[in-house]
Amino acid sequence: MKTPAAIRARLCKQWLNPSIREQLLQAKTNWPLEYAIGKPLAKLVEAEPYRLREHLDQWRRISIGTVEFRQVKFQKLSDPVELPVKWLLRSPEEWVAACDSDEVRDEFCHLRTILNETPESFQSIIVRQRQQVLARSADEVLQIIGAAEQLSPGCAQRQPLRSLSVAGSDSKFFERNRGLLMLLLEQRFGAELVEQGLERFLDALEENDHWLLVAPLQPGLLPFDQQRIRAHELMRSPLPDGQIFLVENERSLYQLPKINGSIAVLGSGLNLSWLSAPWLQDRDVIYWGDIDSWGLLMLARARAHLPQLNPILMDRRTFDEFADSFAVEEPRKSGEFAPENLTSSERDLFDYLINRPRGRLEQEFIPREKVADVLR
Repeated sequence: MKTPAAIRARLCKQWLNPSIREQLLQAKTNWPLEYAIGKPLAKLVEAEPYRLREHLDQWRRISIGTVEFRQVKFQKLSDPVELPVKWLLRSPEEWVAACDSDEVRDEFCHLRTILNETPESFQSIIVRQRQQVLARSADEVLQIIGAAEQLSPGCAQRQPLRSLSVAGSDSKFFERNRGLLMLLLEQRFGAELVEQGLERFLDALEENDHWLLVAPLQPGLLPFDQQRIRAHELMRSPLPDGQIFLVENERSLYQLPKINGSIAVLGSGLNLSWLSAPWLQDRDVIYWGDIDSWGLLMLARARAHLPQLNPILMDRRTFDEFADSFAVEEPRKSGEFAPENLTSSERDLFDYLINRPRGRLEQEFIPREKVADVLR
């Protein structure tokens, strides 16, 4: 038999599930929802009647929804016992109230306020992107939605993004809200946006071209040990034949061993549009990034440009090997569901990481010897 507290804990856990949350908030649920309470064992009723009385008292005090009682006969009792067997909740409001959680109640009110003014086509994203939405006020989220409705392919007409005025935006609007805005635009225009990048899709001028760190892993392969190159220059300037190591963070250069015929390009982060360079399309490319939701998002976007790339040290086995010593909390997730272009095992890893309190393993904390063994 389940106590009210046990079912409340289940309801709160369900709230964290994006699919269930979407069903609850978007009228995709057949109300009422029923939660079975279960019946006590006969030996408990006979041997510990005080526990049964306590159980009955707890359920009789429930005033949210409807608790369905049914008379049950026990062999060694002369009279049947009226037991709670089912808890029925008839609406999202009752469901949230039954959680008895200030956090769930506040999140529900916040999401409901936004959804009341959100076009139906965007509602699923707003409900599923819980962390991104909760990190902003309702007015900020509605401003992002308004911008997503106004923007269209090529609308920037070679202006820098910071100079675009949409939905009352300021000069930092695109920098602050790029992630959620791109998801909404993808919903409108499809995967083409991800493949092109926001600036290219809107035909916006890239004010600050991204600088990459290029380092040969074989001495003498290039006329320098390290050099910074702008992404647009590297896109049109092929590196010498050989293997390319694409590394998310510059700081991991010290972990890379010497490997003949190989060149490392470090520090791309989310700026991956240069990977569409024609000279890269038939090259052997190895990708290495952080094991967290953002690292897997970057891997997915890199693979959209280079389907042949091979990731290393971005798997469940590597995470579990070093998690106890080095894993930390990821303050803000890239999203609540795995991006496209991940393999099934990578999608499983994404789901595993976002549901852990410490679901981030930065590549800098993987021992240098381990990296060298894998790369060689």
